[in-house]
Amino acid sequence: MHEILESRTAFSTPWFDVLEKRLDGWTSPYYTVKPLDYVSIFATTLDAQVLIVRQYRPVISDYALELPSGHVETGESPEEAARRELLEETGFVPESVEFLGELIPDIGRLENKMWCFHAVNVTQRAAVKSGEGIELLQYSYDQLWSLIRQQKLTHALNLAVCALMLLKGLPGARIA
Repeated sequence: MHEILESRTAFSTPWFDVLEKRLDGWTSPYYTVKPLDYVSIFATTLDAQVLIVRQYRPVISDYALELPSGHVETGESPEEAARRELLEETGFVPESVEFLGELIPDIGRLENKMWCFHAVNVTQRAAVKSGEGIELLQYSYDQLWSLIRQQKLTHALNLAVCALMLLKGLPGARIA
């Protein structure tokens, strides 16, 4: 095991820091990115629809289909962040929230965690703000698995949440 001899912030933005680490036995520094933790929510309605958001992502210069997701703000618990992000992105609130698991998004460069939740029996409380660039979609479980098979929902972290749903055997979480 290598010991970290020194760690310093090499670069900082409002969204993440880049850390430079010096490790014993290494001649070059190792750089990591430290964003806030994030949450991803598999939200299901009373009539077994899964909430998906479609939004433009500059990184891929295209629109993506995604589970509602976002950052855990300072002082906020992951469950609070999941409830807040769900409401902000979809206008829905859950009857209850079940913790699915804690994942490491990228063991090679990122120093954060992703907290995965199943929001159960969500109901609409508010409309999604226009101008936010987010379109709300609803799919049956079968339609969702079809989107995944057709590689129309390709965000790896969202696919991990879907896998956790399948592994936990939650209602509707089955591959048709």
